[in-house]
Amino acid sequence: MFTSVAVAQWRYTEVINRGTFMYQLFIANKNYSSWSLRPWLLLTELGIAFEEQQVLFRSNDNAGLFKGFAPNAKVPCLHDDGWVVWDSLAIVEYLAERHPGVWPADAKARSWARSASAEMHSGFSALRGYCPFHAAGRFDKTPLPAAVLTDLQRISELWLQGISWFGGPYLAGSAFSAVDAFFAPVVFRCQSYGLPLSEPAATYACFLLQQAGMQLWYRQALAEPYREAEHEQAALGQGKLLADHRISG
Repeated sequence: MFTSVAVAQWRYTEVINRGTFMYQLFIANKNYSSWSLRPWLLLTELGIAFEEQQVLFRSNDNAGLFKGFAPNAKVPCLHDDGWVVWDSLAIVEYLAERHPGVWPADAKARSWARSASAEMHSGFSALRGYCPFHAAGRFDKTPLPAAVLTDLQRISELWLQGISWFGGPYLAGSAFSAVDAFFAPVVFRCQSYGLPLSEPAATYACFLLQQAGMQLWYRQALAEPYREAEHEQAALGQGKLLADHRISG
């Protein structure tokens, strides 16, 4: 199926359990794909064994490439012994039915985490559009539009609410859960675009960036030699490229 596309596979032994893989997770470029990051990070941080299948973005035929493994022709997509689950939120719920720790055990923390994750999943379009995911780049796109600042204010409010209600250091308590995975792309965006956050929110962003799964994703994003023109141009927009931390030119 994948003889005509670049597919990379890694078996993560740094942060996941050894043994037979239950799942295959299909993702795209780590430098560009915020949606891929969410279930990948959740699996990695919770130590759930999986096999990564990376199929790279290609400007002229992304849908054609992804249709081979995902019914909606998008990433991420989870395969479990022939069963296919697509969309990041559906993947997370599928995993939650099979593994502890995906959502917080406390009922109130769990309901808050699900609400915040759903808001992230469906909202913040101004931030997504103006600051596309680009892990390696550092950009200046100031002044930020009012709609982007509104999104950032709401995100800061959510983060402060979760940490103050449930004690931190993660958004819904003392352990990493799906709500942290859903907001992980925002944390990378804040780093890439120098986005303003309130002090408590900035502290959380720095904390999440230091987690093992985030560091692993970032290292591998920097090591990718691939450049995809549409994603590169979208990230730059009318702004200025300050630095590109990718290892290869």
